[in-house]
Amino acid sequence: MLNAVVPAKAGTHNHRRGVWVSAFAGTTFALFLAALSPAFAQSIEHAYTKIDLNACEHTPGRIAEDYGSWLCKGYAGVPIYISGGDQRSFVSYGGNARKELANRETLMAFNGHGDVVEWRIETMPGGKKRPFAAIMRWSTTVQKDEPNPDGEVVRGQVLVITRLNPGGVCHVGYVDGRANPDANALARKVADEKARAFRCGKDAPDSYGKIGPGYSPRMLIH
Repeated sequence: MLNAVVPAKAGTHNHRRGVWVSAFAGTTFALFLAALSPAFAQSIEHAYTKIDLNACEHTPGRIAEDYGSWLCKGYAGVPIYISGGDQRSFVSYGGNARKELANRETLMAFNGHGDVVEWRIETMPGGKKRPFAAIMRWSTTVQKDEPNPDGEVVRGQVLVITRLNPGGVCHVGYVDGRANPDANALARKVADEKARAFRCGKDAPDSYGKIGPGYSPRMLIH
């Protein structure tokens, strides 16, 4: 251990010196860890963006069940690219949003994107703030497994956590917004702990917390 000190054979003076060296070494080690770990050295901030599709640039779809796309402005001007078709939404971010993996990721059930984005933000060396993850609450319409003469469905909510550039834009994880009373806090925890190290195209997004009947897993469009 770095802060372990072998005391001298005898003498109060040497013992006190050993304690001082131990404390100094422990402090140095703590500073070393802080330098290596951004999460240890800084707090994470957040900001919210309200999405108004009427204020976004809209490109109409060309075929049936193609709703077109919307290009909106997010935190610090980060583009938000929203598209939809066949009663499902796709939401991607960044200057290259159309080509990111997130633009091919949706939920298996019929769904709709939310109108608020929570950005998770870190402070880079030099003081520049960078959003590294986005959280959006989607709505879902889940058909029951068993046939129902009334056509009953279950409506739910899923918080979608998305990693942002650099390094790719893709879904990191999902939290059932109704089954978990602390869904927002859980989604923030997933974003803060998982998003920056998540490898788009290599790591598979997972569900976190409890899952209820309105939950829907990921669907990838090839």
